[in-house]
Amino acid sequence: MEFYQKEIKLDACPRGFHLITSYIISAIPEISSIKIGQLQVFIKHTSASLTINENADPTVRLDFESHINLMVPENQSYYKHTFEGPDDMPAHIKSSLMGTSVQIPITNGRLNLGIWQGIYLCEHRNKAAGRNLVLTAFGN
Repeated sequence: MEFYQKEIKLDACPRGFHLITSYIISAIPEISSIKIGQLQVFIKHTSASLTINENADPTVRLDFESHINLMVPENQSYYKHTFEGPDDMPAHIKSSLMGTSVQIPITNGRLNLGIWQGIYLCEHRNKAAGRNLVLTAFGN
């Protein structure tokens, strides 16, 4: 079994849901040498997250942003952790709800995603810096 691991930094993205599948694939070309395996993508932040969903219609990503903002609104009187602004605590909650990693099967040197699936960076802060991801591919 072979293991490959890279840490990459994504450029800063505005708040919202962003497709990053092609960026990840280009960052770890070693995937092409794996016949059967897994790719884990982990984000090293507490105010952004990762998920897999629709990769074709951009309105899906807009709807995700709208819905999660209704689920976890800003400026709630019960938030104590507000030092970095009104989006700070909601960003932490959203990150925990969405998750910090995704795992995708590798089959014959390619990510085995569904035809309409893509990997999203879920940016929950209004003014975030770039985000660090750890990519770990393994298999035979």
